[in-house]
Formats: sequence, C-alpha cells, structure tokens
Amino acid sequence: MAQLTYRDAVAAGMAQEMRRDPTVVFLGEDVAAAGGVFKATVGLYDEFGPDRVRDTPISEQAILGAAMGAAMTGLRPIAEIMFSDFFAVCWDIVANEIAKTRYMTNGQVSLPLVIRSGNGGGSRFGAQHSQAVENWAMAIPGLKVVAPAMPGDVKGLLAAAIRDPDPVLFFEQKSLYATKGEVPDGEHIVELGKANVLREGADVTICALALTVPIALKAAETLQSEHGISAAVVDLRSLVPLDTQTILEQVGKTGRLVTVEENPRLCGWGAEIASIVADELFWKLDGPIVRVTSPHIPLAAANNLEDAMLPNEQKIIEAVTRLVD
Repeated sequence: MAQLTYRDAVAAGMAQEMRRDPTVVFLGEDVAAAGGVFKATVGLYDEFGPDRVRDTPISEQAILGAAMGAAMTGLRPIAEIMFSDFFAVCWDIVANEIAKTRYMTNGQVSLPLVIRSGNGGGSRFGAQHSQAVENWAMAIPGLKVVAPAMPGDVKGLLAAAIRDPDPVLFFEQKSLYATKGEVPDGEHIVELGKANVLREGADVTICALALTVPIALKAAETLQSEHGISAAVVDLRSLVPLDTQTILEQVGKTGRLVTVEENPRLCGWGAEIASIVADELFWKLDGPIVRVTSPHIPLAAANNLEDAMLPNEQKIIEAVTRLVD
C-alpha cells in the first residue's frame, strides 16, 4: 500500500491499464512531455512513447472526434478535456454522438472510451474554469459518470472506466489533486456503480461526492463530538450507475437524509437522490430530505466569495442539527 496524491493516482491508474492493454491510448492538450496542466499524467509519455501518448491542438472537438474514431476502430482511448467547463465547446459530440452510437447502431459499434476532466471549484480559477458539471453528464442517457474523492478510488475507478465497454466521463476534482491517501499496489479495480460507506451512523445519512466527501467526514466528526449526533457518510463515487441500494439501506437505518453537492442547486444530483428516497422510503423518513448545495449563480472569483458559495463543514452541521433537532 503506497501513499499517493490524488494526481499521482490518476497516472497510476492509467499506467496500470496501458501496461495491461496495448490498445489503450491517451490524447489531450499538453498531456505528453508536459505531463498535463495539473501534472496528473507525468511519466506516461516517457514510459509509453509518442504513439500512445499524444498532444493535440487546442480543440476540444478535435480531441473528442479523434477519440471517438479511435474507439470505433478498436482502440480504447482516454481523452482529456482540461477543464470540465470546456465540455460546453464539444457537447454535441458527447451528448449526440458518443452517448448514442451504441444504441443507434443496435450494438454494432461500441465506444469504450474515457473522457477525463478537471472539475469543480475551490482552486480560484473563476466562473468559466470552476464549474462542477457532473449533473450535465448524468442527464444524458448512454454516458457513465464517475467522480472519485480518494486517491485509492481514483486509481481503481479509472482502471475500471478504461475497461468498461461504454463511454465514461471521469471527473477529477481539481482542489483534491494535492490530497494524499492510501493506494493499493499492483492491479487495483473499483467497480463502477458501487458507493462506499465511509462512516456508519444511526441518526442521519449524509451522501457526498468528490470535493464534498472529506468535508462531510469532518462535519460528521464534529456532529458526533459536539452535538452527540451519529452521522453515516456515503461516498457515492459514481452517479451513473447510481448505487441506489446502498443509499436506501443507509437512509432506511437512520430515517434522515442530507445530500451535499458542489453543483448549483437547480437540477443537481441531490434532487434525483431525494426523489428516489421519497419514492422508496417515504414512510420510513423521520424528517424532510435536506440538500446542501452551491447557490444557482456563477462561481465567484474572489477567494472569500468562492469559499462562501461552496458547501463547507459549517453548512453541513447547521443542516443536520436543524433536521435532527
């Protein structure tokens, strides 16, 4: 078991699969000798060479068009869109072509490709480079959507995404790149669509994703030590497929649900989970479902305003104590 940063775990997951499968290739802006703008792919070019690790022009449409074509011819491409905000530039290829090709060809053409992207706020990049857009992706049938919080999950989920026969959007939270955690040595796979219960609890279930997972864990510790509230914390890990079984089991035990999402409030993933829980567990709930989100406005550039907009420990504590009291 090694201690790796989140960014190093990205390279570890990709290297694992590139060593195993010669059809895995990687392309994107400044991903080769430069090791990526976030330094998440350092060493791949040196090990696998220019045929399998390729720099591209600054064109998101070209990157994904090339990746789609490569997947159609039998390769397993990994494409990097530097900032997830830039999906807006190439959304037609993602939503109308990549997501629908397998269905529209009756399975004759599959697209086993992964699109990696730096996602979310907290890193002072401003409104056009700080959006959390996983809710965009989960609204499109035909795409799998993954957003890890822990370095070990980064490696394992990325490897699983590369092996998957369907297109996977893999969102890496930029503010987590420097965080460290245990990452298993050797081959490591984490099944897509399996949430991870990081903390058991009796009074309330907190569902979190990516950036909000470590924040939720800290809030749960404070809730226990200062308020005597026992909170379960569930790291969703992926939104499509969504592990509804684990969510329902945990909420069934506690009778209360709080979702903590970086997305703007309107149409965030927490609303979908709230709908599922209300449908399945309405009579077992001991209070309303509560969502802690970012407000439905562009993310601020000023440090203090950005911090005020994003979910934080205090917001979670206030939401939980109101619900439980």
